[in-house]
Amino acid sequence: MPHLPAPYKRFVKDFPEVSKAYSGFAKACHEHGPLDEKTRRLVKLGVAVGLCSEGAVKSHARRALQIGASPEEVRHAVLLGMTTVGFPSTIAALEWIQEVLPAKRKKKK
Repeated sequence: MPHLPAPYKRFVKDFPEVSKAYSGFAKACHEHGPLDEKTRRLVKLGVAVGLCSEGAVKSHARRALQIGASPEEVRHAVLLGMTTVGFPSTIAALEWIQEVLPAKRKKKK
Protein backbone atom coordinates (compact mmCIF):
# COMPACT_ATOMS: atom_id res chain seq x y z
CA MET A 1 0.00 0.00 0.00
CA PRO A 2 1.66 3.25 -1.08
CA HIS A 3 1.98 6.45 0.94
CA LEU A 4 2.30 4.78 4.34
CA PRO A 5 3.84 7.21 6.81
CA ALA A 6 7.00 6.18 8.64
CA PRO A 7 5.34 6.15 12.10
CA TYR A 8 2.72 3.69 10.84
CA LYS A 9 5.37 1.45 9.28
CA ARG A 10 7.26 1.50 12.58
CA PHE A 11 4.07 0.60 14.47
CA VAL A 12 3.48 -2.39 12.16
CA LYS A 13 7.09 -3.52 12.58
CA ASP A 14 7.17 -3.09 16.36
CA PHE A 15 3.69 -4.44 17.08
CA PRO A 16 2.76 -6.87 14.28
CA GLU A 17 0.04 -8.71 16.20
CA VAL A 18 -1.61 -5.51 17.41
CA SER A 19 -1.39 -4.12 13.89
CA LYS A 20 -3.02 -7.23 12.45
CA ALA A 21 -5.83 -7.12 15.03
CA TYR A 22 -6.39 -3.41 14.42
CA SER A 23 -6.51 -3.96 10.65
CA GLY A 24 -9.13 -6.68 11.09
CA PHE A 25 -11.21 -4.44 13.36
CA ALA A 26 -10.95 -1.55 10.90
CA LYS A 27 -12.00 -3.82 8.02
CA ALA A 28 -15.02 -5.09 9.96
CA CYS A 29 -16.14 -1.53 10.73
CA HIS A 30 -15.58 -0.46 7.13
CA GLU A 31 -17.61 -3.30 5.64
CA HIS A 32 -20.48 -3.34 8.15
CA GLY A 33 -23.62 -1.56 7.03
CA PRO A 34 -25.31 -0.39 3.86
CA LEU A 35 -22.99 2.42 2.70
CA ASP A 36 -21.24 1.90 -0.61
CA GLU A 37 -17.46 2.14 -0.93
CA LYS A 38 -17.35 5.71 -2.23
CA THR A 39 -19.70 6.98 0.47
CA ARG A 40 -17.64 5.23 3.17
CA ARG A 41 -14.46 6.84 1.88
CA LEU A 42 -16.04 10.30 1.78
CA VAL A 43 -17.43 9.88 5.31
CA LYS A 44 -13.97 8.90 6.56
CA LEU A 45 -12.58 11.99 4.84
CA GLY A 46 -15.12 14.12 6.70
CA VAL A 47 -14.12 12.56 10.01
CA ALA A 48 -10.45 13.28 9.25
CA VAL A 49 -11.35 16.92 8.54
CA GLY A 50 -13.09 17.08 11.92
CA LEU A 51 -9.95 15.76 13.60
CA CYS A 52 -7.82 18.36 11.80
CA SER A 53 -5.42 15.58 10.86
CA GLU A 54 -3.44 16.57 7.78
CA GLY A 55 -2.13 13.08 7.17
CA ALA A 56 -5.54 11.46 7.53
CA VAL A 57 -7.20 14.08 5.30
CA LYS A 58 -4.65 13.44 2.55
CA SER A 59 -4.88 9.68 2.98
CA HIS A 60 -8.67 9.55 2.86
CA ALA A 61 -8.84 12.01 -0.04
CA ARG A 62 -6.35 9.84 -1.95
CA ARG A 63 -8.33 6.68 -1.20
CA ALA A 64 -11.62 8.30 -2.23
CA LEU A 65 -10.08 9.31 -5.56
CA GLN A 66 -8.65 5.81 -6.06
CA ILE A 67 -12.08 4.19 -5.80
CA GLY A 68 -13.71 6.64 -8.20
CA ALA A 69 -14.75 9.76 -6.29
CA SER A 70 -14.35 12.85 -8.42
CA PRO A 71 -12.23 15.80 -7.28
CA GLU A 72 -15.48 17.76 -6.97
CA GLU A 73 -16.94 15.11 -4.64
CA VAL A 74 -13.80 15.17 -2.50
CA ARG A 75 -13.91 18.98 -2.27
CA HIS A 76 -17.62 18.87 -1.42
CA ALA A 77 -17.05 16.31 1.36
CA VAL A 78 -14.48 18.67 2.89
CA LEU A 79 -16.65 21.76 2.42
CA LEU A 80 -19.61 20.12 4.18
CA GLY A 81 -17.66 20.24 7.44
CA MET A 82 -17.44 24.02 7.54
CA THR A 83 -20.56 24.59 9.63
CA THR A 84 -19.61 21.77 12.02
CA VAL A 85 -15.83 21.98 12.44
CA GLY A 86 -15.40 25.64 11.53
CA PHE A 87 -13.88 27.83 8.88
CA PRO A 88 -10.17 27.47 9.82
CA SER A 89 -10.25 23.66 9.89
CA THR A 90 -12.12 23.48 6.60
CA ILE A 91 -9.80 25.93 4.86
CA ALA A 92 -6.79 23.97 6.13
CA ALA A 93 -8.28 20.72 4.82
CA LEU A 94 -9.06 22.30 1.45
CA GLU A 95 -5.38 23.24 1.22
CA TRP A 96 -4.21 19.77 2.27
CA ILE A 97 -6.27 18.01 -0.39
CA GLN A 98 -4.73 20.17 -3.12
CA GLU A 99 -1.61 18.01 -2.77
CA VAL A 100 -3.52 14.86 -3.72
CA LEU A 101 -6.11 16.18 -6.17
CA PRO A 102 -5.25 16.02 -9.86
CA ALA A 103 -4.04 19.35 -11.20
CA LYS A 104 -6.82 21.49 -12.59
CA ARG A 105 -6.75 21.61 -16.35
CA LYS A 106 -6.71 25.03 -17.92
CA LYS A 107 -9.65 25.75 -20.18
CA LYS A 108 -8.79 26.40 -23.79
CA LYS A 109 -9.87 29.80 -25.06
